Amino acid sequence: MLHRILLSTALLLLPVAPVLAATSALVVGIDAYPHEVSLDGAVKDARDVAQALKAANVGTIRQFINEQATKDAIRSAWSELVAGAARGDTIVFTYAGHGAQMPELVAGSEEDGLDEFLELPGFDRSRAEETGKEIIVDNELNAWFAEAEAKAIQVLFVSDSCFSGGMNRSISGKTRLAPIVRAKVPPPSEAALNGAKVKEAELSRVTILAASLESQPTPEVVIGGEPRGALSWSFARALEGAADRDGDGRISRIELEDYVFSNVKLQSEALQVPNFTPQLPRSDKEIVLSLQRSATIDTTATGAARTRLKSPRDMGWTGKLALSVTGAAPPLNNLDGKGVPYRWDAATGVFYTPNGDVAGEHIAPEMLQGAVDKFILVDFLKTLAAQSPGSVSLTPLKDIYAAGDRLNFKATQGDYANMLVFNLANNGEAQLLDAQIAGSGSHAFQLQGLEVVKPFGADHLVVISTDAPIDAIAAAFSNSKLDAAALLRLLETRLEGSDSTVAIQPLYTRERGQ
Repeated sequence: MLHRILLSTALLLLPVAPVLAATSALVVGIDAYPHEVSLDGAVKDARDVAQALKAANVGTIRQFINEQATKDAIRSAWSELVAGAARGDTIVFTYAGHGAQMPELVAGSEEDGLDEFLELPGFDRSRAEETGKEIIVDNELNAWFAEAEAKAIQVLFVSDSCFSGGMNRSISGKTRLAPIVRAKVPPPSEAALNGAKVKEAELSRVTILAASLESQPTPEVVIGGEPRGALSWSFARALEGAADRDGDGRISRIELEDYVFSNVKLQSEALQVPNFTPQLPRSDKEIVLSLQRSATIDTTATGAARTRLKSPRDMGWTGKLALSVTGAAPPLNNLDGKGVPYRWDAATGVFYTPNGDVAGEHIAPEMLQGAVDKFILVDFLKTLAAQSPGSVSLTPLKDIYAAGDRLNFKATQGDYANMLVFNLANNGEAQLLDAQIAGSGSHAFQLQGLEVVKPFGADHLVVISTDAPIDAIAAAFSNSKLDAAALLRLLETRLEGSDSTVAIQPLYTRERGQ
């Protein structure tokens, strides 16, 4: 009897592992629109996100691709997820596809008089009254989210689409914005009527992450050689653990915000700024997602979180560039034909990015290798930044700047020993702006009143904060012949495996009046 009592007591004293709240997901991706301009990257987005969710051991994942994405199917899946979730669980709902606007269905429910909606493949604006069931209106989403709120379930809605906005840069990719619907549509559903009554403050467990600000479009941009949504791509990497900076298996609102803001800006080449609702975190410790696995994090003696950078070659970076040439070109190194290419026009000397942006003007044949090497280096740095992004700011915020505009650029070093700041100019030159070594500086860098001048195109301001030595890199900049290819070799041998963050600020410029 004594033995039994002691054994029972021992069992009671055993530590109990914390139980993570369960996470389920609803993933929608639509490229094929029979009655609309089809997209190229939304299905890749959905599959990428679904794969990342599976790798993170998320439980139930309901996925709808192209014609599978009917309103009834999505609505039924949502209801099942809500019914199967318990208090404190999380439902992740991601959508990649077209968004659009129409006159509000419930009078007085929208400040601008317009409803926003997710457009499904079955909707045909030429038969809007007959097919109007195949859209999901914002008020309907509010009603769906309120169902989860009533059970104290957290919701994270990631919308890689857009509803309005214009673009100042002439990119060649498609945007996820369908034209406004003016035709008559069916009366509002019961869910839309109920959702119109729901106030934002009542959805205290719902976080919405949109691909861009209301004034911006959401373009499909080239990532890894193929059209993608920058938000979906960044969210998938966040799910893989890159956003979990402290390695606790949970992604806080602040961690997700920091990671997504940095990488969407980077992967879209500053075309987009993501938009969170609510705009500010509800608290410093607000958790938006619990995962069963997270990033590889080192903790220094100071307790600061560190991410050891993996080799970009292990993450798909090849050190080569796809380039299409119009006219005659000199022999070039490090080219391949994979993916959507950069373009160079021999007659005009204009060098274009895969998105169709003007990356450089007056690029002569003898300068072409430098432009190629510059963007190979940018891709290398982007691969590092996707693992461990730093933070920089450029104000005022624009997607393109005109000659004579004045800018302010700021960067912080954080808890790292060293900081290197340099510019990769649109002609391929590498220009050192600052090097702070082992506490020699102010742990911050800023350029005030920077003026936009010729040559125009795409510059990339780069900030590397690291515990790795940078003396040799800084010294190499004193060599007037340091080019992007040589700088890449220096960085590749020193940054891989290091504790570092990488921040890149794309800066696109043009002549005033263009």
